[in-house]
Amino acid sequence: MEQRRVSGKSHWYHETQSSARQAQVLPLVPEAATVDDPFLLNLTLPDWLTQLCSSWLAPARTLYKILFPQRVTINRLHTFSAYDRLSTALTVAQVYGVQRLCNHYAARLAPLPGPDSSRESNRRLAQITQYARQLALSPGVINARARHQLDEVGLTEYDIILMGQIIGFISFQARAIATFQALQGQPVRLIPGMEMQQEAEQTLFVGTQTQWTPGIAPVDLRTASSRQMESLANWQPLPAFQLLAPVLAHEYPSLDALGEIYSGAQPALVDDDIKQLVTLYTARINGSVNCFSETRQGWSGDEDLAEAVRIGDRVLKRPGQTRSKEGAIAQAVQMLTCAPDRFSPAHFAQLKDNGINETSAVELLIWCALCGWLNRLKIAFGDIT
Repeated sequence: MEQRRVSGKSHWYHETQSSARQAQVLPLVPEAATVDDPFLLNLTLPDWLTQLCSSWLAPARTLYKILFPQRVTINRLHTFSAYDRLSTALTVAQVYGVQRLCNHYAARLAPLPGPDSSRESNRRLAQITQYARQLALSPGVINARARHQLDEVGLTEYDIILMGQIIGFISFQARAIATFQALQGQPVRLIPGMEMQQEAEQTLFVGTQTQWTPGIAPVDLRTASSRQMESLANWQPLPAFQLLAPVLAHEYPSLDALGEIYSGAQPALVDDDIKQLVTLYTARINGSVNCFSETRQGWSGDEDLAEAVRIGDRVLKRPGQTRSKEGAIAQAVQMLTCAPDRFSPAHFAQLKDNGINETSAVELLIWCALCGWLNRLKIAFGDIT
């Protein structure tokens, strides 16, 4: 049977299978494909905020160009096409419901030729879409079997690492944009029927100590390139990258950019207890057992609060009655993590009412978004023993 290639998707809710079309259909907002700022997608920030975030915004824009170049070369080890990249990005953007992202990635995807309509191609695309949705919406369900299913449809380790970085990047981008839109007082635009992320099961966090083992072979130091070794030397010393860097170094340009984002997003104006609370609760929501365990072992705050985070949201609200600041932070982290499209100016107001100024609020929320990215990488690329 002759294989067919088709172009375009008519809107930003795309299908997972190819279908024949008589003519190319434009996206709803075609101008969204061309933007001056590939990360903020032409969202204008005040000067003070641009300056505050410049140290991580610049590498975030660089990473966008690495993940979504205008042309992609396919070979035996790198099979993830431009269509695969943008289709995955759009799938994740749809999960989070931030319209600015959905419009942009739909507009970039629309003119690209889709995969052929063979059974193998449809199965591959369906598996990629399912994995992207799960890692975006319910990261705690991703395990070794999910990686094996990607391998079964022909994805290489390089493809899986790239896809994990794309999903993590879009999750970070969605929450950063949601934060800035709320700060500027933009109203929340709810889309009917949008699913909200649920907190991970409490049973995942029964053990106090865990060990993370890579599910993808780390870079072989005997055969690694000089650039891979340089990237490892730069980022593996950081605690957050000690275990991840040897895996991420397969795709060292994205590791370098992520490392710069991480270094630039460290909240300078937020005290360590607040930073730990944000890190711990984000890992708890996303089901990143190893990230939770590492943060819990270094916990320097109130033990009752840490235990409340471990048990879950309903119990966490009780300390908020007497610790209003921690309660406000927890509610903001929960909403930004579980439903960035619903994060509103009211959440900023609640933080300000509890003594957290705008600058510190932005820093802790961007840190929350970055923690969610790292949570997903730990879940996607390794296993807990």
